Amino acid sequence: MNLNLTHKVIIVTGAAKGIGAAIVKVLAAEGALPIIIGRNENDNLKLVNEIKALGQQVDFITAELTNPEASKQVVETVISRYGKIDGLINNAGVNDGVGLENGSYEGFISSLHKNVVHYYMLAHYALPALKQSKGVIINIGSKTAETGQGGTSAYAAANGARNALTREWAVELLPYGIRVNAVIVAESFTPLYKTWISTFDNPEEKLKAITDKIPFEKRMTTPEEIAQTVVFLLSDKSSHTTGQLIHVDGGYVHLDRAIS
Repeated sequence: MNLNLTHKVIIVTGAAKGIGAAIVKVLAAEGALPIIIGRNENDNLKLVNEIKALGQQVDFITAELTNPEASKQVVETVISRYGKIDGLINNAGVNDGVGLENGSYEGFISSLHKNVVHYYMLAHYALPALKQSKGVIINIGSKTAETGQGGTSAYAAANGARNALTREWAVELLPYGIRVNAVIVAESFTPLYKTWISTFDNPEEKLKAITDKIPFEKRMTTPEEIAQTVVFLLSDKSSHTTGQLIHVDGGYVHLDRAIS
């Protein structure tokens, strides 16, 4: 299917690894121009070189998005280079384990800056360009907003905010023809997930216990499966879809665990 994304300029945050990198690869394969936003320049360049070796378009900006000024600089840099922004995919974040009992004010606020403040800031600064292009915003979210997890109050709060902002922006941006949706992730084996699972005494046993609870095929959702849905929602093939929270999770959140 031709998704009509050729030469579309798409900002993707947290894009050097994991789900973000998978999104960038699918966008590049579709002929779009994904802009990798990541904090580590070496990681950014590694993915850039991989994609350019395939003869595909890609660019990057190294930025620390916990700095509020970085979002403005990212948008200004993209506009100066390409004169437009056709899409924004907010993906950067980390489940940093700031809980209610073991957390603090400083930890909670820091986590919000890692996980949701830059979602708002990037959308705010990119909005004039998105109005011109009638662009699309996709927010990547986590099941923790709906299911809870325990020991991760700040990340759960950030993801609740991501969901709420998706609906709020979909309403606010209706007059401009800008669609806003979210893709909600449950269990996907990213580099960050691998690091987390390795903290257990028996990682393989813990991983099996998790995948056994995933209704569809008892397996993790791949980053590529998430990326394909994101890119479809970004395209004009989903031209009447806005304000939706799309769960790409093998039924993890909504199917009865009794069937597992």
